Amino acid sequence: MEFESRVPGIEEAAGAFLLEGDPFICRPYGSGHINTTFRVSCRLGDGSHRHYILQQMNKNVFTKPDQLMENVVGVTTFLRKKIIEQGGDPDRETLNIIKTKAGKNYFVDSLDGYWRVYQFIEDAFSYDLVEKPDDFYQSALAFGNFQHLLADYPAATLHETIEGFHDTAARFEAFKKAAAADVMGRAAGVQEEIRFVMENEIYTHVLGDLLAKKELPLRVTHNDTKLNNVMIDKATGKGLCVIDLDTVMPGLSVNDFGDSIRFGASTALEDEQDLSKVSCSMELFEVYTKGFMEGCHGSLTEKETEMLPMGALVMTLECGMRFLADYLSGDTYFKIHREKHNLDRARTQFKLVSDMKEKWETMKEIVAKCR
Repeated sequence: MEFESRVPGIEEAAGAFLLEGDPFICRPYGSGHINTTFRVSCRLGDGSHRHYILQQMNKNVFTKPDQLMENVVGVTTFLRKKIIEQGGDPDRETLNIIKTKAGKNYFVDSLDGYWRVYQFIEDAFSYDLVEKPDDFYQSALAFGNFQHLLADYPAATLHETIEGFHDTAARFEAFKKAAAADVMGRAAGVQEEIRFVMENEIYTHVLGDLLAKKELPLRVTHNDTKLNNVMIDKATGKGLCVIDLDTVMPGLSVNDFGDSIRFGASTALEDEQDLSKVSCSMELFEVYTKGFMEGCHGSLTEKETEMLPMGALVMTLECGMRFLADYLSGDTYFKIHREKHNLDRARTQFKLVSDMKEKWETMKEIVAKCR
């Protein structure tokens, strides 16, 4: 097999899985920043090709890849059963894990690298940015349906692949520590931004408190509900399959909704420097809310539905806190491409939070209309 790019262990891993046909080329694939991803092409006896996704899991981010794969196997097995019951196509509507020749769901190479293979979903694509409202609507339908299909999955049995990922109260405490430590001497120049976070502390506890009081149910959540994590069918233009299940773990449905709004309903890029361009589009908010509610098929509780706007505000504030904390700490987590990049990112999130607060009644009315 020809390898267009080599990383340690790739040849060993490529030969460890039960691939149909004769593998003839392995090339880098996709635009992900966490795992290392390749597409393997195999030639079948009739001259056609079959493709697979080969991924090396990032152990720096996901420190317990065995637990991560337990989650993925459990969820995809459950989804496959549900999709079959509903007359869907389980080979295209959920990720399908290819086993190793030893019958395992993942492979550990001689360098302790963790690898997995998924069946490649043919005749489908994904968008990195919202190009038209229907793109956003289709992703909303897909993520809503993901919630619906997994509504009776025992969420508490899943592992936390990243501990405290959306524990907003804990994120707030981490932010305060970063601001107090001020290891880079940057706090003096961002007092307005620090003050903004402190003035909005009340929002960092809202959802966690409701969960603790069991007013919001623990759900199976995706936790990375960006547009590019939905595959779109080339023939129909419809949302087909939710991918990138590494952060699937117990969480809140309103957080999944909120993170989509934070990213997809903004009128500007996440690192826009001209804040006058940054706002939360009520048109896109309504498009996504409509699609998400339709996709959920009534599986959300009344309280979850009521708290959807809060999910959008909290996820945006949380992300802004993380960007600002990273800037104060010396840009150690998020990749930057210019000076003050994380500060620019934080400012866009805080502008969105302010805009959402101004449009709060409109957001609530939209949710009520979409029930």
